[in-house]
Amino acid sequence: MYRLEAFVEDDPARLAALVRAHPLASLIVHAGEGFVSAYAPMLAEHDPDGRLTGLVGHVARANPFWSSVDNGAEVLALFCGPDAYVSPSMYPSKQMHGRVVPTWNYARVEVRGRMSIESDPAKVRPYFERLTQRLEEDRTRPWAVDDAPDGFIEKLQHAIVGLRIEVTDTRGALKLSQNRDQADHAGVRDGLLGSASLADQAVGAMMSASGATR
Repeated sequence: MYRLEAFVEDDPARLAALVRAHPLASLIVHAGEGFVSAYAPMLAEHDPDGRLTGLVGHVARANPFWSSVDNGAEVLALFCGPDAYVSPSMYPSKQMHGRVVPTWNYARVEVRGRMSIESDPAKVRPYFERLTQRLEEDRTRPWAVDDAPDGFIEKLQHAIVGLRIEVTDTRGALKLSQNRDQADHAGVRDGLLGSASLADQAVGAMMSASGATR
């Protein structure tokens, strides 16, 4: 991942929070003669210091991703937070000298690790049950796996394959106009917060929370 110094984010707790808030991962593995990929929500595991140690999820058994790679294969997991187009018109400096161009603000986390695969239907339930508990915990009436008929869940267990990633490296990039001066940073923040786009508003909220400029 290419990262300008201003946008480097390696704080373990903040990266873990981004993964938790945006759990859908793009999984990429080099296998055979090329790359294979899959998309799966992943449950983040971390140590007492908040450092990401593992990711747990699953894919459909019909998905060729899992059968294309070996146990222990190196995998790249990409987690995408909110992103937004930044127009030069948001910069007050545009009116002063005009030396501004469009750019894009975003939050990204890149996780590398070794992947293990669980294909035994009798052992895959924890792979989706724990993830479901995490994704449902903030709902007023959370759904639980036990709410579904036993026979239905048993069929599901035969239809999925569990994935576990032992994390070896985590790095993030938060591009939130930190390289602009205070006035330009505020112009982008306010422009995004005032946008009709929810994605724009989310980036603006992150800028408000970080508040960092050069």
